[in-house]
Amino acid sequence: MNKIFVTMLGLLLPVLSALAQQAPHLAYVYPAGGRVGSTFQIVVGGQALLSVSNALVSGEGIETVVLDRNRPMQQKEFNELRDRLKELQTKFQAARQGDNTGTNVWTAADVKEREDIRAKILQNPPNRKANPAMLDTVIIRVKIATNAAPGDREIRLATPLALSNPLKFCIGDLPEVTKTAAKPANPDLELFLQKMGRKPVAPGTPKYEAAVTLPVTINGQIMPGGVDRYRFTAIRGQQLIITASARSLIPYLADAVPGWFEATLTIYDPKGEEVVSGERYRFRPDPVIHFEAPRDGEYTVEIHDSIYRGREDFVYRLTLGQLPFVTGIYPLGGPAGEKTTVTLSGWNLRETSLVSDNTGIEPGVRWLTGDFINPVPFAVDDLPEVAARESTTSAKSAQTVTLPVILNGRLARPGVNAVFKFTGHAGQSVVAEVMARRLDSPLDSFLRLTDADGKQLAFNDDFEDKGSGLETHHADSWLTATLPAEGTYYIHLSDTQGQGGPEFAYRLRLSEPRPDFALRVSPSSLSIRAGMSVPATVYVLRRDGFTNAIDLHLVDAPAGFSLSGARVAGTNDKVQFTLKAPPIGGGKVFNLALAGGAVVAGQSVSHPAVPAEDMMQAFMYRHLVPAHELAVMVGGTVRPFAANAIKILSATPVKIHSGGTARIRVATPSAAFTDRFKLELTDAPEGMTLVSVSPSADGVDLVIAADLDKIKSGAGGNLIFNVQPKNLPVNPKQKKAANQTRRVAIATLPAVPFVVVE
Repeated sequence: MNKIFVTMLGLLLPVLSALAQQAPHLAYVYPAGGRVGSTFQIVVGGQALLSVSNALVSGEGIETVVLDRNRPMQQKEFNELRDRLKELQTKFQAARQGDNTGTNVWTAADVKEREDIRAKILQNPPNRKANPAMLDTVIIRVKIATNAAPGDREIRLATPLALSNPLKFCIGDLPEVTKTAAKPANPDLELFLQKMGRKPVAPGTPKYEAAVTLPVTINGQIMPGGVDRYRFTAIRGQQLIITASARSLIPYLADAVPGWFEATLTIYDPKGEEVVSGERYRFRPDPVIHFEAPRDGEYTVEIHDSIYRGREDFVYRLTLGQLPFVTGIYPLGGPAGEKTTVTLSGWNLRETSLVSDNTGIEPGVRWLTGDFINPVPFAVDDLPEVAARESTTSAKSAQTVTLPVILNGRLARPGVNAVFKFTGHAGQSVVAEVMARRLDSPLDSFLRLTDADGKQLAFNDDFEDKGSGLETHHADSWLTATLPAEGTYYIHLSDTQGQGGPEFAYRLRLSEPRPDFALRVSPSSLSIRAGMSVPATVYVLRRDGFTNAIDLHLVDAPAGFSLSGARVAGTNDKVQFTLKAPPIGGGKVFNLALAGGAVVAGQSVSHPAVPAEDMMQAFMYRHLVPAHELAVMVGGTVRPFAANAIKILSATPVKIHSGGTARIRVATPSAAFTDRFKLELTDAPEGMTLVSVSPSADGVDLVIAADLDKIKSGAGGNLIFNVQPKNLPVNPKQKKAANQTRRVAIATLPAVPFVVVE
């Protein structure tokens, strides 16, 4: 092995070993927001937070300072401190009984040591029952500028080498009250306190009560069995809105059933009698209550989990006051390039309509804001739009429409249907799609397509839109069919439960298929070593039968960033690619933008890739939850030899015969690279395996195999190879520690495109 390469490896291995440390992961932030113009402290709980150096909040006007980091001490350290405390206590008792000579002399140093040990144990006690996902905590001071825009932001924590996942952080303009941050139960600590002569915590259901002045936003946490109560004064006839943000703060809990904090609200009158309660607002897990005070007096609002669960990540923001709240809009959308007058309905509204200016707005869903506390979704499209008549309830009264069209309507009364007729041709493909639940309408739609004789040709109840990451009940409908003959056809729209009302609005698209796609890129936080690569995944949401390939590209990215394997083959619904960083280092964070281009109906089309987090709900369900930004940290120091030391030399896409093998040549600093590092094929398509890794003149040769029975001709995608050290040293003292850092990849090769051929 030549001396230069030995030196390079000696420099590279410690750096790569540092990158093998687990990236920080956030479980909760408390409080989950604050008021414009205020300064306060937050607690962030999660994993691998002890090396966090700063906090990043999206948008302008937020300053943060990391004040402290904490992790429960290990049991061994606690035992040693406890034993030393016993020795000091024995010495103290001996001195009190008059034996204050020799080794039993009780000194000022002994007093200080005893107090220091007690303080250390109380500040950072061990906790064998602590949840590993929230083991570490970080204290951060947050300062919100007086000109900061209210609304939802994202907070991430950063170490010198890695960036955490984002969590929602809310900026409000109402006065705020924050309950003291919760601490997990710790029976061992309780026992220790009892032995020190302190009173144990009383057993039973933890309850909390405080008085507040309206209007107000209250920050709290619910622990197991917890019930929080807040007293407020109201006057007779006052129209109060009580909204809870819980599930909207942390959408999905991986290890809890139900898979989120299911908040329940109850209002009690001055006599302590229940007035109203609610668990959900329509189909949303977070409750909203509209409450008219029947008389003057002090009322109480109570919040708890529906089945009395709780822990540190059961965080809520509870807003109370005579506040404007929108319960519905009509229409639910409007045409691109035009202005749409939108009628508002709700409580305490100061305005009953607004104008949505859709000029310069791309088709999609935007959010309407105004003099009300809850932004509402509004769809924009480029098809012709007409208003649906409310009398279209049967084939005889069906409204005649010409395709393509978007119908804006509502099922204004329970039990009514909407029917539309159009003329079709033999062999013509048609699509009918409802947008209602995705636009906050309570309508649970059901669609049927019939011919002139009433024969049903197609139907659909629920259609899953994977791009709607916060939906767990996909209640909107979508159907497609090929018409058998020339003639008149009918589309029937109804609510599956027979419900209806002014708020049951919908947008119904009738058209021939409009092949298109949307993109999600995950994760929304990436950490890259300067000059090296990291894997990410783009998910393709194909619509109306779109099957073409999609080429990914960076949008206005700083020089030095590049993609490898940035192509999604036709019909594939995802691809894992790699992003390479420039050799700049220093822990700088960039907000990158990614887009995908394809040919749709003979035209070149480009759509942004929306950043998203791949979140698990209740042990099994996965959701792509949109994020505000694609944040990329480029960490570490710049080492020129490492920046371009690893390259794929083989022509790509690598062609591999079904049932055969193929060789991939990779340039490394030296063939001796394999003496210190190993390469692993990760997240490979089923049937693709890494057979061997061997030194070559340029670096290493990788041999991959395609299983004839599992992967067929025409299949394609990317191969991702991770670099692992063969002998990464582990501290023997931490070998069995519960908080030992998980081993992760220290580097990733550029993605290697492949295609299986006959």
